[in-house]
Amino acid sequence: MKDFATRAISTALTLGARYVDVRIIVSRNQSIAVKNGKVEGLSDFESIGFGVRVLVGDAWGFASSAEISTPEVDRVAALALETARASAIVPGKTVDLGPPVTSTGRFETHVQIDPFSVSLESKLALLLDADARIRRNPGVKVSEGSVLAIRRDKIFANSEGAYVEQTIFESGGSISATAVEGNEIQVRSYPHSFRQQGTGGWEYIIDADFPGHAERIAEEAVALLTADTCPSKETTLILGSSQLALQIHESCGHPAELDRVYGTEAAFAGRSFLTTEKLKDFRYGSNIVNLTADSVSATGLGTFGWDDEGIPASRSALVREGRFVGYLMSRETASTLGVQSNGCMRADGWNRIPLIRMTNVSLEPGTWELDDMIADTDDGILMETNRSWSIDDMRYNFQFGTEVGYEIKNGKRGRLLKNCTYSGITPEFWNSCDAIANAKHWKLWGTPNCGKGEPMQTMGTGHGAAPGRFRNVRVGVFR
Repeated sequence: MKDFATRAISTALTLGARYVDVRIIVSRNQSIAVKNGKVEGLSDFESIGFGVRVLVGDAWGFASSAEISTPEVDRVAALALETARASAIVPGKTVDLGPPVTSTGRFETHVQIDPFSVSLESKLALLLDADARIRRNPGVKVSEGSVLAIRRDKIFANSEGAYVEQTIFESGGSISATAVEGNEIQVRSYPHSFRQQGTGGWEYIIDADFPGHAERIAEEAVALLTADTCPSKETTLILGSSQLALQIHESCGHPAELDRVYGTEAAFAGRSFLTTEKLKDFRYGSNIVNLTADSVSATGLGTFGWDDEGIPASRSALVREGRFVGYLMSRETASTLGVQSNGCMRADGWNRIPLIRMTNVSLEPGTWELDDMIADTDDGILMETNRSWSIDDMRYNFQFGTEVGYEIKNGKRGRLLKNCTYSGITPEFWNSCDAIANAKHWKLWGTPNCGKGEPMQTMGTGHGAAPGRFRNVRVGVFR
């Protein structure tokens, strides 16, 4: 494969490119789903291919193929050059990639149990066990569960001397219970309403313990049918860890993507309010809000050895003590700010060009015990597990709904609430944060279905959070 990559680079350089990189990816994806005690779906597929990206003058070109052969690599390299020259017909800004990237080495996800070494029978037995426990509750009408295993072997090389190899494993899954009574439908999910996924082996699924949580989510789904509806008012809001993770994804991660700021990637879900004059001067949140982007945290869906430009994994600040201090960047966008890339370029396959994507964007833990945070709240609502979300194209105005909520009165968690919703404006919301739980309550969540680009690319991102408290938040906005 090294000879193959070298040929792609030398061919493109000979044809006139000033920069070339090539990615070769072999992947396997296995997924299993059950529903109401039966196998709902089972798939296991493999893919292999390569992509060549070139810079001719100040214009990019890209081409790819599923055929690994000498004639094909020559053809694809030439096609990438042709595409770049066609793009150059419409002049753009000068492209500066910054310092050369000469990374070398190998990275592999640490796994205790290779997820592909576990038999289909064992995986199905786990899901069917959890499913049966959910269905013991007569109020549940639909029970579902799924597990997923991914392996990606990636090679990256560029014309500056970089050559890196990576093997990345991902494992994940979820279960859910749907209760129905008349026109009322309520769902409880575990670990959350998306498939919980991380870079790890089968031990990641074992640790989640689906059977151990099955009866609980069934009971909660049924209880929600007769629970009181979330009131409509302005109040104190405590968000559980998984819900806060999605809040971070939508209102922190996406607006910090520098290509959105520049408008070079606005085709899917819009741009960003975090324009460059705000860097280092904008009050994003209260002084206890610290947001970090990293690609080194164990099990994070944004964890790797090098991004798809060969930039090594790292950790960098986005918000420090409430001040906005950094973006998610590529080599090209970082150079416009006079800094070096923090390694956020990724593509979801060999046939897609890399885009700036979130790595693990996390809220650093605070100092509070969750019980103390609740005890310190006279009147409020605790919400957990996402049910719906909406945010505008600039990542400024948002609305979220959760599966479950609990009223807080006089420092005690009280009645169960259903159909909980809240809304806000991003900087106002984060400036209203006055308490964050400590590291004991912090968890790194995985969002496996982040969409961006046209054609859309689906990427996994990680988000760590502990429960947080926000004052004067509008809740019950859909009543």
